[in-house]
Order: sequence, then structure tokens, then C-alpha cells
Amino acid sequence: MAREDKENKEENGEEVKEEKGGSKKKFLKWIIIGTVILVVVVAGFAGWKYFQKSSASKEKTKQESMVQIGGIWDLGSLIVNLMDGSGERYLKVTVKVETTTKECSSELNTLKPKILNDMLDLLSSKKYKDVVGYDGKQQLREEIMLRLNNYLSMGRVKQVYFTEFVIQ
Repeated sequence: MAREDKENKEENGEEVKEEKGGSKKKFLKWIIIGTVILVVVVAGFAGWKYFQKSSASKEKTKQESMVQIGGIWDLGSLIVNLMDGSGERYLKVTVKVETTTKECSSELNTLKPKILNDMLDLLSSKKYKDVVGYDGKQQLREEIMLRLNNYLSMGRVKQVYFTEFVIQ
């Protein structure tokens, strides 16, 4: 009987040790699962915050760029003879102007007859070699911008666009 008691105690001891080892394994398993869940939640939150900032900054940039765009004023098409000796060449150009404010467009509309007269004088004073090529067009844009800014009291002309430019 003593032997049986010893065997029972040893078996019970092993069972107790196994139970303690098993509960430690279960506890460790739950700690690992909890840690993984916590890492996933934190990473998800950080990603969400990052994309919120990213989309907010994109939206802000869009709004700023929209604020920077003023009015677009259409000067129209102008056809002039170029100042070459033969008088056989002409220039047809359609001009649009970007202004800093929309009020500039209304101011330019009221002065349109004077501006058209000035633009016709400017364009007809040009020679073929003055307006052909990239540099010639850039120089012409700058001259038009300078002349238009002289007419404006509120706002400025930001850019001159040629939507049609034909030399023949």
C-alpha cells in the first residue's frame, strides 16, 4: 500500500506539474495573441492617421491652387500684316490672359477697345523673324503682359496664352 500511495503521489505530482506547465503554456499563448492583436490595432490606427493627413494635405493643396487661379480673359483673335517689306506675311493670333483676380477681367472688358487698338499696333509692328520660334513668342507674351498691366489698377496679369498662332 505504501507503494501505491507513493505511485499515486508521483502520478498526482506529475499531473500537478503538467497542470502547472499546461496553464503556463495557455497563459503564454494568450499573451502572444493579445500582443499580436495590439500590434495590428496600433498599426491600423497609425495607417489611418497617416492617410487622413495625406488626404487632408492634398485637399488643402487643391484649395490653395484653386485660390491662386484668377480670371481668364479672352482678348479674341487678331489678324495683322507683319512689317516685312513685301507685305505678304500676316499673323493670326488668339490671346487669352490669366489675371490675379476675377475683377481684373471686368476691368479689362471695359477697356477692351483701347487694348485691342494697342495690341494691333504692337503686333503689326513686328517682323516675321521677331515672332517666329519659341523665343519670339515668349518675347511677345512678355510685351503683351507689360502693356496689359499698364491698363490695370487692381490686380495684375499673371500669364498670356496663345491658343492660336498662325504665321503665313
